[in-house]
Amino acid sequence: MKHYSLCALFVLLLSVVIAVGSVSFLGPCVHDDGSFGACHWAGRALLGIGILLTAESLFTLLCRDSRMRQGAFVPMFLTACLGCLIPGTLIDLCRMATMRCRALMQPAMILLFSISAIISLIGFFAEKRRAGSRA
Repeated sequence: MKHYSLCALFVLLLSVVIAVGSVSFLGPCVHDDGSFGACHWAGRALLGIGILLTAESLFTLLCRDSRMRQGAFVPMFLTACLGCLIPGTLIDLCRMATMRCRALMQPAMILLFSISAIISLIGFFAEKRRAGSRA
């Protein structure tokens, strides 16, 4: 019987929200004169990490073997942890706390990536248990 990982499905949905949101409704500051600051590059990095997390979760969702799924949850967890560090830690944001990047993008992305990391850990241990019950 073929099993699908519900955790991988949830991370897939969250990663699509991250990738789409980083260039639209959760994106960095938009300046009227067309210029952009460091937060623009943080948004681009979040887009790339969101796409990577989408690919990893899609791979995990399509895996048939429970042990392969278990192993695939590890890079998903690490990618989500990296995504938490991008806005404001690895890439600076605007200095004013009222700017869009600090008020909306940073907390939303940290929350979405944190939930993805937690779900990835849950998926890892669920697959470990499933693989152990078959051995």
